[in-house]
Amino acid sequence: MKKLTHDISFLVLGALLFALAVNLFVIPNGFGEGGVTGTSIILYYMFQWSPGLVSLVLNSFLLIIGYRFLDKWTIAYTVVAVLFNSLFLHLTRDWSIASSELMVNAVFGGILGGMGIGLIFRVGGSTAGTTILARIANKYLDWNVSYALLFFDLLVVFASYFIIGVERLMLTIVMLYIGTKVMDFMIEGLNPKKAVTIISRHQDRIAEQVNQVMNRGVTVLQGKGYYTKETKEVLYIVISKQEVSTLKKIVKAADKDAFLTIHDVRDVFGEGFMELSK
Repeated sequence: MKKLTHDISFLVLGALLFALAVNLFVIPNGFGEGGVTGTSIILYYMFQWSPGLVSLVLNSFLLIIGYRFLDKWTIAYTVVAVLFNSLFLHLTRDWSIASSELMVNAVFGGILGGMGIGLIFRVGGSTAGTTILARIANKYLDWNVSYALLFFDLLVVFASYFIIGVERLMLTIVMLYIGTKVMDFMIEGLNPKKAVTIISRHQDRIAEQVNQVMNRGVTVLQGKGYYTKETKEVLYIVISKQEVSTLKKIVKAADKDAFLTIHDVRDVFGEGFMELSK
């Protein structure tokens, strides 16, 4: 129940931030958007149709498609996100902010939009529309969710060229790119992880120190040198960015001739890290 409350709170906050991005920065400045929201905005520019209502109708159809490809929790969370997003689009439709600088508005529109969708994605939901396509691409093609979303959104954005013109089209692309980077940041969190591989003659001493000093687990892999044909034990450790310095000191103290590689990793699940998502 505690986790469900936490997730719903993120979904509601994310939906609010995304709606504010649309009503405070996108529509007042004549920008476009991606996906269903972008389509709704184009229809608003042309016919003054309510973006909240149009988004709700279009997303309802897309949710039927997504139901076949996504798990029940993702669908349930997406329904919550879509309903609140449509509600907030309606409730904040008359809100405004005193800024006439297009580039500044594009930047902050991207930041708010990226934060909103990032929070929704972080707990396993989506805003339907092209986010459903992005999640399907992630599930079956292993595409990065944020960049898959950017790809599908750009298809809609370029279609808006005939309505918003070339200048605002370019600013919209800038806004979406900023939103993608912010979304990535929100999904991956504030603490990127590092995967470390260590080959040493004193692997037992290093592993013991990592357990005792850093309180981290160590996986021992079996390897063999190609030239020497000598069997070696390879240590594999996943740590936070802040722990890299401590690990280097441990390795240097145990074996200054050790071979060590450090890689950036994402989506680390399991004991000591994030709980495996639904």
